[in-house]
Amino acid sequence: MISKALGEYLKTMYILQVKNGEIRVTDIASEMNCSKPSVNKAINNLKENKLINYEIYGKIELTKDGEDLAKKILEAYDIVYIFLKNVLDLPEENAKTEAEKIKLTLEDNTINKLAKYVYKQLNLNTLNCNYDIANKRCLECKRRKLTKIKVGE
Repeated sequence: MISKALGEYLKTMYILQVKNGEIRVTDIASEMNCSKPSVNKAINNLKENKLINYEIYGKIELTKDGEDLAKKILEAYDIVYIFLKNVLDLPEENAKTEAEKIKLTLEDNTINKLAKYVYKQLNLNTLNCNYDIANKRCLECKRRKLTKIKVGE
């Protein structure tokens, strides 16, 4: 498992990849408000953990495992943010700030339980699939429902 700081670098890289189509050291440093040497150190650590592919002065690319972990980190933030904003009714800016802090400290099991609670409180669905953030089971249920709808049209 990687550190929480490396998780933030990975999440930022994923967002930049989706937003810009590429990941550059300069963009990571700018987005995270840190130095390029700090970014390079994080890149080397992520490469050692096989979460990115990178050659010096080459392209930075997330591996499948890296992309999956980045999505998981983003999903954890979303769940905590929705809980704080929609269930506890915190102001949006407070919810954003607190969600960033809280999601870094929660274990998968806690996120799973929080997700079930949030979905139940907001009547989004029941998550009867034994939601698991690590396995994206709720996403699979949604895909199955969409497939059934399309097939039945």
